[in-house]
Amino acid sequence: MPIPASLQDNLRLPVIGAPMFIVSTPALVLAQCKAGIVGAFPALNARPASQLDEWLAQITEELAAHRRANPRARVAPFAVNQIVHASNDRLQHDVASCVKYRVPIVITSLRPPAEVVAAVHGYGGIVFHDVINLRHAEKAAAQGVDGIIAVCAGAGGHAGVLSPFALVKQIRGIYPGAIILSGAMSTGADVLAAQALGADLAYLGTRFIATVEGNASPAYKQMLIDSRAEDIVYTSLFSGVAGNYLRGSVAHTGLDPDNLPEADKTKMNFGTGGNTELKAWKDIWSAGQSVSGIHAVETVDSLVSRMEREYEAARTGIC
Repeated sequence: MPIPASLQDNLRLPVIGAPMFIVSTPALVLAQCKAGIVGAFPALNARPASQLDEWLAQITEELAAHRRANPRARVAPFAVNQIVHASNDRLQHDVASCVKYRVPIVITSLRPPAEVVAAVHGYGGIVFHDVINLRHAEKAAAQGVDGIIAVCAGAGGHAGVLSPFALVKQIRGIYPGAIILSGAMSTGADVLAAQALGADLAYLGTRFIATVEGNASPAYKQMLIDSRAEDIVYTSLFSGVAGNYLRGSVAHTGLDPDNLPEADKTKMNFGTGGNTELKAWKDIWSAGQSVSGIHAVETVDSLVSRMEREYEAARTGIC
């Protein structure tokens, strides 16, 4: 399978912890990497922009120290998400910071990332790009990305509507590189299923919100536990791009989750919201349909250990 060489020997499970606005901070990223899966955070989570340099220094130095202290452990590399869009006036600054610290993986979203690919490849890093359909995948492949993230139906945040059975197959037909699957996964068995579909890596976000290290309020984490897949609302209202949110958090603001207005495209903001005074990620909580598999808040290490057991049990059961 075409997993990049920099990942092949450093993963305990073929999993990337998806970068999540507000939730993903150095505490979560470090815990994920030390547990043996890729940890990631959006560059825009570091505010002000100068904080990004501090976070990159902290993560780089702490992971290096952990590898020295644990030479036999599988310590995964980390990733930074860059929003490649006109609304992100920090892009040039943030990419320069990634180049300075030689960030191992850069995850790009929205516009085809030609300039980011060139910068990251310049120091030997790799680039994965989010897509929700084949057309976007074709554009990303043309830019020379190292992996394509298929964001399918049921994923948290800005998700697509296609089944993974359809989208992974279509991407594989035009792209020989790594495919990373996103959408409604929460267990080790789900990760194995993603590989059976033809993906190389699984991309999990929502499940890691309900961890000790996730930067989310107790109320947010409890709502994840209390929710079912049917409690996920798909709307473009809160950021201008269609995404999945917790029904309960929408209702708590006084809005009717079943009768939301259309987004005003002139107020699009892909970072923190723009169509309402209520902000996506902060007031309106994002989540995917994988809430159906969340039953408790636990540490990242405990969660990854359990997922590893589930993965092996599923593989043994199939064989």
